[in-house]
Amino acid sequence: MTKQSRRQFLGTCSALLGMGLTSTGAGAAESGSARRGGRNTFRYCLNTSTVRGQKLGLVKEIELAAAAGYQAIEPWVRDIQGYVEQGGSLRDLAQRTKDSGLTVESAIGFAKWIVDDPAQRAKGLEQAQRDMDLLAQLGGKRLAAPPAGATRGALLDLMEVARRYRALLELGDQMGVVPQLEVWGFSKNLHRLGQSVFAMIESGHPRACLLPDVYHIYKGGSDFTGLKLLSAAALQVIHMNDYPADPPRDTIGDKDRVFPGDGVAPLDAIIQDLHQINPTMVLSLELFNPTYWKQDATVVAQTGLRKMKAAVERALG
Repeated sequence: MTKQSRRQFLGTCSALLGMGLTSTGAGAAESGSARRGGRNTFRYCLNTSTVRGQKLGLVKEIELAAAAGYQAIEPWVRDIQGYVEQGGSLRDLAQRTKDSGLTVESAIGFAKWIVDDPAQRAKGLEQAQRDMDLLAQLGGKRLAAPPAGATRGALLDLMEVARRYRALLELGDQMGVVPQLEVWGFSKNLHRLGQSVFAMIESGHPRACLLPDVYHIYKGGSDFTGLKLLSAAALQVIHMNDYPADPPRDTIGDKDRVFPGDGVAPLDAIIQDLHQINPTMVLSLELFNPTYWKQDATVVAQTGLRKMKAAVERALG
């Protein structure tokens, strides 16, 4: 290890330890209170990819999530854009969402904020700004920030990724939406939990946070125990799912994700660690299973919620 990389590594470890020991803000306060009370206060959310194959449309997806008993919804930005293009009012939909008892805790977007090419990156930030504007109008709080556009090709310098993530966070400050650095297990960049944590910390931004995913952590080859080193400020939302033993890690894909508890993921340990860190965090069910897409959407949504809650009950006793 060179002197420069050693200094960089030690600085990151110190920052990581600080994040784990000094959570700040309302989220941290709620987390500490929930731990003292010993209560399960996770919030349950439906990522609309879970019922994407049924092609319900955004309005019916919101109605479905509320009727199934979820507390929140995680839509895709392209669906929000499609709703607007068809003449829908986001102000009205935001009120209907609120009236149904749901919050919009996060949304899925694919702006190319991370790429090396300056012109493409500028366009990516413009796209992110449009995405954030739509999300803010719907009352959304956070936006996924995956390494879109950098899944192949050159391996990016992580300090440069951190600077680019900071620029995205600063844009989020202006728009009132927090971009969450997302781990993508199949990507050449940010496929490891440690890579994403490094960039998150080195961004130096107070609202930097991670969007982990049970399937993606497994796919990328990281160990789940790394999650316990993080804080409530760093972990606010996680994509919940499970994966089977077969196909193996190198060939498993998004379509192979299954309901929590139906696979071999170490969910007990994962949930216990998450509860210790932040028992008020959002568990968002994100699946892409074509078998589920052929089923009744209400059945899928209800089954997913029931199995998430059952996994939590098993883990926490």
